[in-house]
Amino acid sequence: MPTTNPRVNVVLEEPVYEGLRRWAKRDGVSLSLKVRDLVKDALEAEEDRALADLAKDREQTLDRSKAMTHSQTWAHLKRSRR
Repeated sequence: MPTTNPRVNVVLEEPVYEGLRRWAKRDGVSLSLKVRDLVKDALEAEEDRALADLAKDREQTLDRSKAMTHSQTWAHLKRSRR
């Protein structure tokens, strides 16, 4: 049965392959699903790191005298509920 999902071929060293195979067996999933889940986790971690770097850069350039308070930021929501 053909799949619509893209595929990737990966060459692994034997110890890495065996570790993945054992994890997949332990979790009762296919090797393909285990690798997919690990890649997704790695992508999420990388995204978190990139967002943390962005937040750090923005924090360093923050001019507190121009910053809005919490109340100022969300005041428009209170007004629109009436």
